[in-house]
Amino acid sequence: MGTIKTTNIEPIADNGTVTLGSSGDTFTVPSGVTVNMSSATQTGVGGTNTPAFHAYLSSNQSVSNNVLTKVAANTEIYDTDNCYDNSSNYRFTPTVAGKYYVYASLSGSTSDYKLYFSIPKIYKNGSEIANISNTFGTGAVYAVDSFVAVVADMNGSSDYLEFFGIVDIHTNLNESFLGGSMSKTAFGAYRLIT
Repeated sequence: MGTIKTTNIEPIADNGTVTLGSSGDTFTVPSGVTVNMSSATQTGVGGTNTPAFHAYLSSNQSVSNNVLTKVAANTEIYDTDNCYDNSSNYRFTPTVAGKYYVYASLSGSTSDYKLYFSIPKIYKNGSEIANISNTFGTGAVYAVDSFVAVVADMNGSSDYLEFFGIVDIHTNLNESFLGGSMSKTAFGAYRLIT
């Protein structure tokens, strides 16, 4: 066969379909060629960043001073593949293998303006994989927001992620993880396209 040179290919009927090749065929786009699909409706092109979820703490969660505590992020903004349990174990168990961007924000508070530190921690399969600490020395604040993120390899079947936190004021006086909005204590993840 030879080369077909033309400037336009259209179906015989208006709004019809043009099929290129059949099952098993390969079309090669040579190096240096630009395929411009910016104004086309695209289906089946590229990848998706799912499974993905974002959940937050719906109301304040009382915690003990300087004790590692699982964050009960119980209100989902989205959960694309129903991989996050927002009612009992607060785990994200994605069903597709890959690398995931995982993030958590912790709003720690105390009623006596003596917060010393607030630490969000991300766990994979029961072991810590990321944390960050906001330390205030003698303690002079009521609340602080801390954010941590990490990329985690997940096997798509049994691997799971959890969110824990610690606040310390050197006493036991109304410590809490602040909830009530998705901009306070929250947990989320999404699959990276690789």
